[in-house]
Amino acid sequence: MPPVLILVPVIIFIFWVLSCIKIIPEYERAVIFTLGRLASAPKGPGLVLIFAPMQRVVRVSLQQEAMEVPPQDIITRDNVTLKVNAVIFMRVVDPNNAVNQVANYRYQTSQFAQTTLRSVLGEVDLDELLAHRDKINLRLQSILDHRTDPWGVKVTSVEVKQVDLPENMTRAMAKQAEAEREKRSKIIHAEGEFAAAQRLVEAAHLLASEPASIQLRYLQTLTEIGVEKNTTVIFPVPVDMLAGVKALIDRAVQK
Repeated sequence: MPPVLILVPVIIFIFWVLSCIKIIPEYERAVIFTLGRLASAPKGPGLVLIFAPMQRVVRVSLQQEAMEVPPQDIITRDNVTLKVNAVIFMRVVDPNNAVNQVANYRYQTSQFAQTTLRSVLGEVDLDELLAHRDKINLRLQSILDHRTDPWGVKVTSVEVKQVDLPENMTRAMAKQAEAEREKRSKIIHAEGEFAAAQRLVEAAHLLASEPASIQLRYLQTLTEIGVEKNTTVIFPVPVDMLAGVKALIDRAVQK
């Protein structure tokens, strides 16, 4: 037999053996189909032998993936129209189900996420969406994880990424925030006036207990004014003193 006829089958056999050797990295698993039947457990990582063409291998990544949900038109419970997008973090936990139970788990998860995002956000008010986004994220994650669990896909987190408000709603919210700040400013100013009035009342009671103290206060005030070298000094006269002078004048007139 010519050597060429022996060499050709040997080369074919070598290429067949090489094609049967699969190296599966740590982050992947090999789902094996033998004559169309699914193997009980995925293979890998490491060296995996596949007997082609009787066996077929499908590689499935176990790495966590980030999937962006396209912007969705949302009408909240208080009839505000928004555009909202989100991001989903998921990973495959059962490679056999991810291949056998669904045609394309990424596409179907994305479709479920879009419908779930519209339905969940349609049940909340705008204020709740803006103030309690963490609770909404947890609710979205719970619903999606429950739906994708039969596929062997674990949704680890869902985050509402961006909320686009209409321009008129943005202006209204800006006015509301400005009014709220002005309200707080007036309340703080009123509280300061109230505290100052309380202190003045306490000071008046204290000065009234010792009549001579008011004269000492006048002298201290004059000293402070004199330090500034003013040419005009306004000296306050107590009303009680004027009342005493008026009483003396009345007595003199009556006599």
